[in-house]
Amino acid sequence: MTLNLRSTAALCAALTVCLLLAVPGNFPGLGADARFTLAVFVLATCAWIGTSIDDTYIALGAGLALTVTGVISSDTLFGTLGDATVWLLICAFVLAAAVSRTGLAGRAAVFLVSGARTVRQLVHLTTAALVVTAFAVPATSGRAALALPVFLALAKVLADRKRLVVMLALLFPTVILLSAVATLIGAGAHLITVSVLWEATGQHIGFTEWLLLGLPLAVASSHLAAELVLLTTTRRADRRGPVHITPEQIQRHSEQPVTGPWSQAEKRCALLMATVVLLWCSEPLHRVPPALVALIGAVIASSPALGTVRLKDALKTVPWSLLLFMAATMAMGVALTDSGAAKWLVSGLPAGGAPVVFLAVVIAVSTAAHLVLQSRSARSSVLVPLVVAASVGVGVNPVAAALASTAAAGFCHTLPASAKPVTLFAQIPGTPTYTPRDLLRLSAFLAPLTAALVLLFAVAVWPLLGISVTR
Repeated sequence: MTLNLRSTAALCAALTVCLLLAVPGNFPGLGADARFTLAVFVLATCAWIGTSIDDTYIALGAGLALTVTGVISSDTLFGTLGDATVWLLICAFVLAAAVSRTGLAGRAAVFLVSGARTVRQLVHLTTAALVVTAFAVPATSGRAALALPVFLALAKVLADRKRLVVMLALLFPTVILLSAVATLIGAGAHLITVSVLWEATGQHIGFTEWLLLGLPLAVASSHLAAELVLLTTTRRADRRGPVHITPEQIQRHSEQPVTGPWSQAEKRCALLMATVVLLWCSEPLHRVPPALVALIGAVIASSPALGTVRLKDALKTVPWSLLLFMAATMAMGVALTDSGAAKWLVSGLPAGGAPVVFLAVVIAVSTAAHLVLQSRSARSSVLVPLVVAASVGVGVNPVAAALASTAAAGFCHTLPASAKPVTLFAQIPGTPTYTPRDLLRLSAFLAPLTAALVLLFAVAVWPLLGISVTR
């Protein structure tokens, strides 16, 4: 089997760094544990970039190597699986399975989309609906799977207007990816960021605080991106024609009722989700942890009397591979911090530089990182520990730096393989969709726009909400 250029470059880089770390005279002040941690970290990163080996397998191997050599304890490695953020994600997927089973998503789509009378209204109403799904379905791939039937129904209704169908095909994954920052459960990378901040600084970001910081950014970036998608994929003539989508047209392409009286199951599920989201948002008042609220909701959603889905069926929807990946990378983050490797990596950075310049560099690197690391969680696993350590050295608030990096890493639209939602909507048999050229054209405008927007929020909006730029 021949290695491609990317794999060869990654392998050479990993071996070179490991050989340099193995020489005792190199890098004075770097202890044995820190050397080994850096070697494992580099090998894992290069394997993520240059091989087709499963990301979770690589992360578990790295965590195992750090545990066997004593860099971290077995309690640290296994304890990450019991982290509250992992339980939050498990329970959120159970709740999402309950929502999917009832067909509430179809009713919500009809409620919003059927009110559109122009193409621009259709685009922004669809965007608003996709932003809302971040509260009900965790992870971007889950939201893409939930939204696909809605898109297919719209594509059938607009079959005679091909450019609009292509535009919607690009709109759905674009908004799903950018709006994930709205909630803590929007992406596994968010949970990794929260864990790294807690381990490195002792600062905890709860569901409510993340919502306060992330939702405005999600709304702004999603609607700006929607305008870009509309302008880059359609012509003025396409946008000028009227749009009229009726509930009956959508119903013809939906297996579940989207109009008419609500069933008892739909009413119970809607009430449960509203209660869970309300309790998440009011955490500072009742002090019940979001993971416990999610667990209560999951137990009710899968209960024989009140639930809408069986527990064993709901658990099948949980991405266990992602959870193991998160746990292993959390352990890697602990090793980077405790061994002193992260501190050493950033010790050469000049202190006292302009905080805005530092944040701009972090955001630029995080925005471009998807070109080498396709997994969003892997990007945060690599970048956030280093960003947190570096921010302390230059006097920048580590919370602001970590949030900016994580938000910027949400941009991954350049190639069809850059993110699972982009891949999913790029390959729809029998339905017109976008090409790699369409993605490149959109990314040329969207990448600088989203990076500038994240920087604006980090230096002008988040300080008003309690997250200052400097420490």
